[in-house]
Amino acid sequence: MTPIHVIGGGLAGSEAAWQIAQRGIPVVLHEMRPARKTEAHQTEGLAELVCSNSFRSDDSEQNAVGLLHHELRRAGSLIMQCGDANQVPAGSALAVDRDGFSDAVTKALENHPLVTIERAEIAGLPPSDWQEVIIATGPLTSPALSQAVLDKSGEDALAFFDAIAPIIHFDSIDLDKAWFQSRYDKVGPGGTGKDYLNCPMDKDQYEAFIDALLAGETADFKEWEANTPYFDGCLPIEVMASRGRETLRHGPMKPMGLTNAHNPEVKAYAVVQLRQDNALGTLYNMVGFQTKLKYGIQAEIFKMIPGLENAQFARLGGLHRNTFLNSPKVLDGRLRLKAEPRLRFAGQITGCEGYVESASVGCMAGIFAVQERLGQDVAPPPDTTAMGALLAHITGGHIARDEDAGKPRSFQPMNVNFGLFPPVEAPKTDETGKRLKGKDKTRAKKLVMTQRAKADFEHWISPLEPRMAAE
Repeated sequence: MTPIHVIGGGLAGSEAAWQIAQRGIPVVLHEMRPARKTEAHQTEGLAELVCSNSFRSDDSEQNAVGLLHHELRRAGSLIMQCGDANQVPAGSALAVDRDGFSDAVTKALENHPLVTIERAEIAGLPPSDWQEVIIATGPLTSPALSQAVLDKSGEDALAFFDAIAPIIHFDSIDLDKAWFQSRYDKVGPGGTGKDYLNCPMDKDQYEAFIDALLAGETADFKEWEANTPYFDGCLPIEVMASRGRETLRHGPMKPMGLTNAHNPEVKAYAVVQLRQDNALGTLYNMVGFQTKLKYGIQAEIFKMIPGLENAQFARLGGLHRNTFLNSPKVLDGRLRLKAEPRLRFAGQITGCEGYVESASVGCMAGIFAVQERLGQDVAPPPDTTAMGALLAHITGGHIARDEDAGKPRSFQPMNVNFGLFPPVEAPKTDETGKRLKGKDKTRAKKLVMTQRAKADFEHWISPLEPRMAAE
């Protein structure tokens, strides 16, 4: 049987290849590493996590990301199987041992009888005799392939900067100053409610820290990077600080929901949180502390944080440039390039943002490719589901024109969120007849939305399960 080709061995490409192979169709997965390296990857492993090790919230009733976890698990996702098998404590979030996770994904695909992995760069457009191709090369697509796709689409790539947070050796953290606690003591998958290390700051320490960030020397931009914007979901901390001295204190350094175990009577003015990064618990990453500061400056400034005065860094922060398509214009509703429908796209190159979002688009691309191969109707998931809402945004939900300004809007990457879902009628009263207000009303509305999504996703995925497609 002629294989389907998947280019790119990240989360989206790995998931797409798995979905195809599980449905009885051979797949060739092309990964250019180690033949050609990228600016951000450090290993040869498939589905390597280059930034955070967190898949974010695992709450499928109150959080859109958690709902996406549910849908992926229901679809038989390899990414979620390996994530669940390699989880580390992270409060209400699902975080993973990054090396164990990547190793598990790599081994599963290497051992699948219908998956062939080829380690070489695909320079330029795929050969014309590859009838069905999924391009899941991510934000670090090789220049040759990127340019070929852009030439074919007739569009320019959009680009933004994505920054990487530092990782610290646990045994170099002063536990006489830092303490273990999840915000509001939330217990998550594999967690205890005490899954983060917290480093407190008083007002003077915070102000001095902000001064140092603002004065710190940052990485130089190359000429081609000069006008590249940041994605707001992953701003470097020094950029956040430049937007206002209180920005960090109301962002990744917010002190709410935390009580200093060493001094319960004194409320911290700001708190830096660290999250376990590997299964052994020997490494912790600085939550929300992605940065483009130069290495020497990073170590100097971060050692100002109480508890990190003697910190030893396993990895300092970094910066890389991401690219993605103007997907609403160049892709159809099944993720195919309008100018050449044999090419289907998945992952961050489509304009989704986040690990589970990328895996979800890879999951859909793989299922769409199978449906098309089998001559079935290529039906997308309903836009009431998390996957469907994300797909709708990528392929058409973007507001193309700013009528107030009288000019086109640029398409920007998007994390899954409830704002992408069709409206739902919020319950007005609880089960006792008491009128719902404020947070209670919001929680009730989210629950109705997620219940609707789960039911609609079940209706969509049931006839598409691997055993039925293979038969």
